Amino acid sequence: MPMNSVNTNVGAMVALQNLNATNTELNTTQTRINTGKRVASAKDNGAIWAIAQNQRANSRSLDAVRESLQRSVSTVDVAISAGETVSDLLLQMKEKALAASDTSLDSTSRTALAEDFGALRDQLAKAVTNAEFNGINMVKSGGTTIAAIANANGTEKITVSAQSLALGGANVLISAGTTFSTASAASSLITTINTSITNVSTALSKLGTGSKSLGSHLEFVNKLQDSIDAGVGNLVDADLAKESARLQALQTKQQLGVQALSIANQSSSILMGLFR
Repeated sequence: MPMNSVNTNVGAMVALQNLNATNTELNTTQTRINTGKRVASAKDNGAIWAIAQNQRANSRSLDAVRESLQRSVSTVDVAISAGETVSDLLLQMKEKALAASDTSLDSTSRTALAEDFGALRDQLAKAVTNAEFNGINMVKSGGTTIAAIANANGTEKITVSAQSLALGGANVLISAGTTFSTASAASSLITTINTSITNVSTALSKLGTGSKSLGSHLEFVNKLQDSIDAGVGNLVDADLAKESARLQALQTKQQLGVQALSIANQSSSILMGLFR
């Protein structure tokens, strides 16, 4: 090929190729800076994008797991609050029954104690009935057992069993109509109340253990989700400091490429001087 030709300007061709390559790199760098991502779409790096997308799906699934655990924790905590109220009321009922078992007490005072006992009993029933969160009551008769989602696939669950604290149930042995009118009747109630207090304490222990399990797993899920999100960032996020330095270098290279192309395009004018 002739070194000097008006038909084919090899220098301009090379300069244009280099300038186009620089512009392509510059566009890529600007895109990374604009999006903050080194891999913003599948065409940037198909394998890395696919891995990141799968991990994003896991992270989104953990959102649902976290919400399920949070609801369950709230539901169990409401049940525990009701159980603690029931336990306190039983202690007060025992106090009334014990005071009424005194044979030296007059009938008027015993009647007043019986009324207080009945009010506490009714208050206990109301506490159990109102112990509801998001439509779920774990302490009423036939209460709902909690089964929170524990993993991103929904194949594992954390179960917290319902604990009936209703009057006349398995734990609270006092029925809705229980009362006393004599010292002996009040005395016989003390054993029943003591058993109920023990049963309620055991039920509260089970609910407390369940709440702790849910809370611990919720903390783990939060950490797991943070780790997955950080891992996705490591795969696809751009190093903006590095990209900023590269942008400046490419802009300088682009300017030099434009000048090189301009110089190469002047070769034809230089050839005209040979014929003057």
